[in-house]
Amino acid sequence: MKLVTAAQMRELDRRTIEEFGTPGELLMERAGRGVAVSVMRIAELSNRLGCIRCIAGKGNNGGDAFVAARCLHEAGLSVELVLAASVDELQGDAKLHFTRMCEAGVLPVSLSQAGGLPPDNLDADRELVVEGILGTGITGAPRGPAAEAIALVNRLGLRRPVIAIDIPSGLDSDSGAAGGAVVQADLTVTMGRPKRGLAAPAAADYVGTIEVVDIGIPSHYTEALQSDSELITAVDLRPFFPRRRRTSHKGSFGHVLLIGGSRQFSGAIAMAAMSAVRSGAGLVSVLTPPDAVGTVAALAPEAMVHAGRGSVDGTLTLAALDGGPLSLDDVDAVLIGPGLTRSAEALLLTEQVIGTCHVPLVLDADALPDVAHAARLSTAPGALVLTPHPGELARLLGIDIPAVQAARQTRAMEAAALTGATVVLKGHGTLVVRTGETPAINTTGNPGMASGGMGDVLAGLLAGLLAQGLAPFNAARAAVYLHGYAADVATWREARTSLTAQDVIRALPFAFRDVAVL
Repeated sequence: MKLVTAAQMRELDRRTIEEFGTPGELLMERAGRGVAVSVMRIAELSNRLGCIRCIAGKGNNGGDAFVAARCLHEAGLSVELVLAASVDELQGDAKLHFTRMCEAGVLPVSLSQAGGLPPDNLDADRELVVEGILGTGITGAPRGPAAEAIALVNRLGLRRPVIAIDIPSGLDSDSGAAGGAVVQADLTVTMGRPKRGLAAPAAADYVGTIEVVDIGIPSHYTEALQSDSELITAVDLRPFFPRRRRTSHKGSFGHVLLIGGSRQFSGAIAMAAMSAVRSGAGLVSVLTPPDAVGTVAALAPEAMVHAGRGSVDGTLTLAALDGGPLSLDDVDAVLIGPGLTRSAEALLLTEQVIGTCHVPLVLDADALPDVAHAARLSTAPGALVLTPHPGELARLLGIDIPAVQAARQTRAMEAAALTGATVVLKGHGTLVVRTGETPAINTTGNPGMASGGMGDVLAGLLAGLLAQGLAPFNAARAAVYLHGYAADVATWREARTSLTAQDVIRALPFAFRDVAVL
């Protein structure tokens, strides 16, 4: 979905109201209802059904909060609405929805009445905060009641998840910069189209995961808009997951082969296999050294685990595929790399697979090349997907990590042009890049993913989607979104600090449920 500027979004709103004939009050109703849906989902996932504390300003963002508060109240939740303005300052659609909210039974309290609320009161662990203080029209640092309200939200957010409406209050919606006090949100529910500043590196500590609410802007209004990057959303991915026919069987959804593992790193290929099993692929096979077979078979019993010829140090050899029950021509997609090691024999095996594999091939971890071998990938017979973290991309391009991080999109595009591959540059704001496609940014996921094994989960999921017939660029976009979304689900249900790769695997069905059709 295209990222837009504040000016472009205002024009889309204007055209929808004046040309398409949708009343502004209806757009606000749709926006607020969308916020309420997201809030209820998070409240249920995290068991935070005690109280929804909404802090609203006087503008249209406040109007969205009024609608959300009313909808949440009508759904039976306890709601407190803090108004960071006087009632006399409300105008237009915001005033109309404020009146409707009050008539529904949500009576506002003033900022001064809420200001003394302790962040660690007894019910804090069962509460959520929803903020709609300032919108995209802000210039400069927040002042007066708005600044006080932002401080209140951040104080409450020490113990409660914070959901921002449209954009975290105080953030510049074009640059993602903070001119002063800014709300630190865990989730931003943005309206119509995602704002450019939400995906900017400067906004990383404020935005959280981004969800987009459809408020009824005609899609053809955005077709002519220019954008050098897009946000990956569930709406983009749903066409890739049509309803499955009742006559389907395991042969209908592809066969994926995972190659990797070693005596020292058997867990990496095991987690990739567990993830591939959860991807929806019909069949999952694993080729791993004899020393790793037991681990993989125990952790992924649904997979078919084959022992490839191993070396004395417990790694796969160049002859690993010789004489085995599978060849690269027997499957629909291949992953090589997790736990493989960079031993001389393993590197030769990787070269052999790259040169002979005609089905989509994912190169991950130890299978990713260095700068001396990167250009050879452009002659590979099959489609390639590379999944480097910044250090691995730096090795591939022959530069240092700061050079990658300073211009992530540019460096990822350079790697895609050099190798002819789809490149997935991991990290906050994971990028999916392919020459000829608009670069795609993913914002699902959270800091709990900064632990071992997460990349293996992503690689297995991606390979499984490729085996089901998704084009490489589409499979990569879907994989990074679902991977991060599953981590978010696991975090809402448990805790960010203790998140593990296996937690993410267990949450994948919940991520698929919100994207796929049954």
